[in-house]
Amino acid sequence: MKFNLFKKKEEEAVVAAEPTGATTMTMAPAQAVVSTVVDTSGSNNTEISKNDMFEEIKSKFLNEIDKIPLPPWALIAIAVVAALLILTCCLCIIKKCCCKKKKNKKGKKGKDGFNMKNMQGGEKHQDDDDDEGETGLTEEEKEEEEKEEEKLGKLQYSIDYDFENAKLTVGILQAADLISMDSGGTSDPYVKVHLLPDKKKKYDTKVHKKTLNPVFNESFVFKVPYEELGGKTLIMSVYDYDRFSKHDIIGEVKIPMNTIDLGQPIEEWKDLESAEKEEPEKLGDICISLRYVPTAGKLTVCILEAKNLKKMDACGLSDPYVKIQLLQGGKRLKKKKTTVKKNTLNPYYNESFSFEIPLEQMQKILVAVTVFDYDKIGKNDAIGKIFVGSKATGLGLKHWSDMLSNPRRPIAQWHPLQQEEDIDGQLAGLAAKK
Repeated sequence: MKFNLFKKKEEEAVVAAEPTGATTMTMAPAQAVVSTVVDTSGSNNTEISKNDMFEEIKSKFLNEIDKIPLPPWALIAIAVVAALLILTCCLCIIKKCCCKKKKNKKGKKGKDGFNMKNMQGGEKHQDDDDDEGETGLTEEEKEEEEKEEEKLGKLQYSIDYDFENAKLTVGILQAADLISMDSGGTSDPYVKVHLLPDKKKKYDTKVHKKTLNPVFNESFVFKVPYEELGGKTLIMSVYDYDRFSKHDIIGEVKIPMNTIDLGQPIEEWKDLESAEKEEPEKLGDICISLRYVPTAGKLTVCILEAKNLKKMDACGLSDPYVKIQLLQGGKRLKKKKTTVKKNTLNPYYNESFSFEIPLEQMQKILVAVTVFDYDKIGKNDAIGKIFVGSKATGLGLKHWSDMLSNPRRPIAQWHPLQQEEDIDGQLAGLAAKK
């Protein structure tokens, strides 16, 4: 009985425990529901707060825009321009990146690309492309380089030194394949020979007309002690002769004398090189006075003085004198000359020379004035030359016109000296026109 009672109590206790567990089980979902409700309300609150913040920022932005003293259309225009600028910048960046990628790909193909064409000689073509890429020259620049590298021709010469008599003999034998300088496809070549730094002694060969392969066979002798030869440079310049204008240089050969062996005669060919453009050499100035008396038909030319003449002697001075020539139609009518002034570059003459010329002939007359360096041995070298007359230009024409407009009055004028060959070319051109 006791056992049954205890058993019943245990069963009741078990049964009584079940409802409490049930109640707990039923309460748990309720708590979950409450928590979910709380969570939902929290998320709604955050969304509301974000919206409020956005609205607040928007309102502030609009308020700031309203404060700007510009109409709405101006603001819109500024925004559009800014957007376009940003867009173009982006496009440029993208384009540069794409170009770089393409170049890299091409480079990789050129280096890594290996096929049968490369085996059969395609590598040469690839090397050419690489060279072009490295130089980066345009077609125009390449053409200019080709022109610069164009062959000017070649010159055959000989050099022989006589140690006993201290004589250097330079032979100009022939030239070949010269470039054409005239419109007819030919040239009129001749060669100038001189030893630098001494420019006083220059030798010219004969002019060979209308040929690109002239044969000269001429020799020239320079008296130079062997001790002085090492500091000199032999220059052989090939020119194209032009009767009516300045002679054009075709090319030249430079030989420093300390680079050759004079123990035995030398005979060889050398390619012509383009001559360096030298600044016009200053030859000096001369002051002359012109006076014409129409009633007597008398022209007086007075050589007053010269200054800053070119040094022609080894001592750094010159022995200048002046020659006056009266020309008409390319023919020399009369000539006169001054006295020689020794060892000076600034001679003073004040010597007058008169010529009888009728007034009707004054428009046809030219007066050429040449300054020479007197040399006891050899030819007298011209320092410079000018001419005046109605057919002259520049100072020559102005001086002549001033003289004619002021009869019986001496008119003095300084004239810069020019190269003799340049003036002779101008005079020949004037004579040919007539």
